[in-house]
Amino acid sequence: MFKFFSENFNNLKKAVSNTARSLVGNVADAVENEETFSDFVLDDMEDMLISADLGVNYASALVDKLRNQAKIKPSEIRSYLKSEFKKTLEEAGSNELNFKENSLNIYFITGVNGSGKTTLIAKLAYKFKQEGKRVLIAAGDTFRAAAEEQLNIWSQRAGADIVRRDKADPASVVYETVQKAKNENYDVVLVDTAGRLQNKFNLMEELSKIKSVIDKNAPESLRESILVLDANTGQNGLQQAKVFLDCVNLTCVALTKLDGSAKGAVVLSVAKDMKLPVKLIGVGEKMEDLKAFNADDFINALFEA
Repeated sequence: MFKFFSENFNNLKKAVSNTARSLVGNVADAVENEETFSDFVLDDMEDMLISADLGVNYASALVDKLRNQAKIKPSEIRSYLKSEFKKTLEEAGSNELNFKENSLNIYFITGVNGSGKTTLIAKLAYKFKQEGKRVLIAAGDTFRAAAEEQLNIWSQRAGADIVRRDKADPASVVYETVQKAKNENYDVVLVDTAGRLQNKFNLMEELSKIKSVIDKNAPESLRESILVLDANTGQNGLQQAKVFLDCVNLTCVALTKLDGSAKGAVVLSVAKDMKLPVKLIGVGEKMEDLKAFNADDFINALFEA
């Protein structure tokens, strides 16, 4: 699968620079010149970590490890945070997108409206097309005509095929897509879904129905259930993740709009609280700006930006 190339590391540093400042820079500036971890220093550090969208529970856990201990000094705060962040990402699981050669690969993609789900699907389709794969998109958000039209336009740009049935039952569209993919030897199916959180019950019913169609007709082909999160939503994204986790068996997260966001710490929150790895990140508007997430590169970029 596609990886970060070395020349992209500077681009990644630029993309996470605001997050790096709020999550690492501000904390280090406030702490590393102190002689000891006094309660005042630790409380201040905790507030800054929470403000950086790391999450209350995670921030408190990091700070509590520093209380009543003498091994780690304030001057070592950067190496402490770097080690903890790296451990968090490792414990969430592999960051490599699952893919099986010479087989059908289905990716079930969820996320609230406005998260960047449609453009992520198009960029992912483009990535696979660049690798010579046959790609079919299921327009499963059938009740928003604008969503289907937008997906249709993006699929054409990416060079992917699409199954689209306005106002049809989303599960029937996905069924048709899966059958077409199996009969015509497609390599990849990308399933778009609705993201209306206003009525959680209806959303859950719809997503569960679509998931059951895949489970019944191509259970061995489902590679990932991906939640698309907008990096700018910060901790709200974590709440979104919990809703979708109840609907489908999420396997990973794709983080969009990371460039320019100061809330990229949600990567760590999702990994810590939900044990979900981030596997894809969006760092710009171009088709090429969807990147495979690399935990080591991300951590290094945070501490070098």
